[in-house]
Parts: sequence; structure tokens; C-alpha cells
Amino acid sequence: MSGIIGKKIGMTSVFSADGRNVACTVVEAGPCVVTQVKNEETDGYKAVQLAYDEKKPKNTSKALMGHFSKASTTPKKKVVEFRNFREEFDHLVEVGKEVSVGEVFSEGEFLDAIGTSKGKGF
Repeated sequence: MSGIIGKKIGMTSVFSADGRNVACTVVEAGPCVVTQVKNEETDGYKAVQLAYDEKKPKNTSKALMGHFSKASTTPKKKVVEFRNFREEFDHLVEVGKEVSVGEVFSEGEFLDAIGTSKGKGF
């Protein structure tokens, strides 16, 4: 599985080729920074840790500041770990390197989107 982190910007609608109005979600995805690469020898499994969206340094703990400084990047809001990153992306998997949408996905490729709601009750 390979992936990238993003956030929902809004909704819009697009007309298809046969004239139907289709609802679309607009997502701002990437660029994400590789903050850690886990391997089987040290961690017991293979994974790539990506970080996205800037965060103020004063609102970041010292432990996370150290983690981000190892990757030589600024503090980020969202950190996600992707297991079994595809082997064809090994050239992208270096600590501190930025990963963008165009490098991971191609045009016309289908993908699964997973979201988290804000939890405002019912």
C-alpha cells in the first residue's frame, strides 16, 4: 500500500461527458515529508512515516521537535505511518525527502480515501 496525506478543502460539482452533474470532493494532498523509515531489522516491520501541514514550533513538544529535526524539517500537524509502501517508490523513501501526488499516483488511477470527522456530536 502506498499513500499520501491531505485535507479536504471543499465540495464542487462537475458535468460528466453524458451531461450528468457529479458531486466531487476537492482535496489538497501533499507535499508530504518522509520523517522516518522503519525496517524489519530495527523495528520488526517495514513502514514509511509521512508528515503533512505546518505547525507552530511553540505548540510542539520537545520530543516531536527532535523527531522532526532528524528529518531536517519544520514541525508538522499530521504524522501517518504507511505499512508496505510499494517497492517501486524506494527512490522516494529517504528521510527528509518530500513526496508529492504526482510521484505516487498517476492520472486516471483509482484510490481509496479515508477520512476522520471532527466529531461534533449528533
